[in-house]
Amino acid sequence: MQRYTGSNPAFQDTGRKALQGVRGAVTSPNYMATQAGEQILRKGGHAVEGAIAVNAVLCVVYPHMAGLGGDAFALVKHQGGNVEALNGSGRAGEKATRDWYREQGYETIPQRGPLAANTVPGTVAAWKELHETYGKLSWQELFEEAIYYAEHGFPVTEKFSRFLHEKADVLRQHKKAAETLLPGGEPPNTGDILVQKDLGATFRTIAGEGADAFYHGPLAEQLSGSLQQAGGLLTEEDLAAHTSDWETPLSTTYHDRYEVFEMKPNTQGIATLMMLNILEQFPIAAIGDNTPDYYHLMAEAAKVAFTYRDRWVTDPAFEQVPMEEMLSDEHTQEMVRMIDMNRAYPVEDLPALPELDVNKDTTFFAAADAEGNTISMIQSVYHEFGSGFMTDSGFILQNRGSFFSLDDEHPNRLEPGKRTFHTIIPAMALKEGEPFLLFGTMGGEGQPQTQCALMTRIVDFGMDVQQAIEAPRWLYGRTWGDNSSTFKLEKRIPDSIMARLGDLGHEIEIAAAYSQQMGHAQALKIEDGLYEAGADPRGDGTALSW
Repeated sequence: MQRYTGSNPAFQDTGRKALQGVRGAVTSPNYMATQAGEQILRKGGHAVEGAIAVNAVLCVVYPHMAGLGGDAFALVKHQGGNVEALNGSGRAGEKATRDWYREQGYETIPQRGPLAANTVPGTVAAWKELHETYGKLSWQELFEEAIYYAEHGFPVTEKFSRFLHEKADVLRQHKKAAETLLPGGEPPNTGDILVQKDLGATFRTIAGEGADAFYHGPLAEQLSGSLQQAGGLLTEEDLAAHTSDWETPLSTTYHDRYEVFEMKPNTQGIATLMMLNILEQFPIAAIGDNTPDYYHLMAEAAKVAFTYRDRWVTDPAFEQVPMEEMLSDEHTQEMVRMIDMNRAYPVEDLPALPELDVNKDTTFFAAADAEGNTISMIQSVYHEFGSGFMTDSGFILQNRGSFFSLDDEHPNRLEPGKRTFHTIIPAMALKEGEPFLLFGTMGGEGQPQTQCALMTRIVDFGMDVQQAIEAPRWLYGRTWGDNSSTFKLEKRIPDSIMARLGDLGHEIEIAAAYSQQMGHAQALKIEDGLYEAGADPRGDGTALSW
């Protein structure tokens, strides 16, 4: 096997520096959201309250990726306690059945429109659970910035403007969405001020009356009524029945000193853990970063782990998922035997997999307070602008339910009251029992891969969080339904490395230097009393530490 020694020193140069402090830190994919979280923590708020404030602002300034109509997941470690997981994803409505869609002539659930919005939005209930469990400040304080930006407006960023232009036709299909997000009939340009009065009023109701106002009473009636009038399926009863669930997360060890935590299914968090179990069997530090062997191993680990993820991951309330077996030493060795460092595993030889469509958008953010409480959180409306359908209350409903299958034999088949497979996953690593790394990214299929990139680059290669985030990334993605795949590599990776990977049998696709395909990653590290935070230049985010 040909040996490579890795990159030159310029490989670790960054366009911005990691932010360091001793009293707390916040990171998110939008600078206005990060500032809102910082304000809450500086007031003495708990880390979870900082995260709620971040998320609320994202619902206003990043409605293509976040919103009141979406779902959320969080990993929380309160000082001195264990890591807890909060599943804030919604379930399919009681009227949402495979037979109903098939009777209407559908072979698959529509990806856009009212019929794609067939699951209850779980985010607001998740905020309630977090605040009731750990909150120190008043509930109303957490939404002050979100209300201001909704009612008075905010400057549209270049990236948000780009999404508005690219998805304008999706928004024009629904009157309320078009009126709100395409004022005057056209997408706002960079620097334009976007006002969302109805969304501001909805936030005022939630802030003043509590999270239950979203699921009961006039707001719930308005949500279900506007949806049903457009032909949708969710009812007031579906909203009233919704609950979030506290769970014990899954975990695995990495190099003995680290324990990495992920959400259980119905999320793909187990894929990251399987990948780390594989990677630990190889001499990562000796292989070196930015080498053909490193990228090859990462792609092969993802390829193998995804075969098991897609075979099993669904709502465990409806189908038994062998989580312990998938993370066992025996299974790890079975996966390692599938990896040949001299040859890419042929895609056509992989087991037949269910068809999945996972490369979509989301928002990851994290916060740590002065007392050492930490939260790693993620929230999404699935596709850009979700279903595209905006309720009369001024927010877009997610289309996460379009991920369900109408195939009676599919592990992620639609059933009333069921949670769909979720690609969004927050991650948290402890070092010798204490919070060490909060990390995650947007980008469906890329989320486990980028999480492993951050973990190896920080732990094995000693990078700071900003270096790990900005370093060249990749995305192994299978073209579902075809016997082909591509290995996308940012073009900052040297041509000689790409050529070597092609020789190993990878189908190479060159991506932009800082490609949006790779997602917007954020990370926050805590070690020796130092809070170090980083944010991805591929997005509009910033990190703050003080």
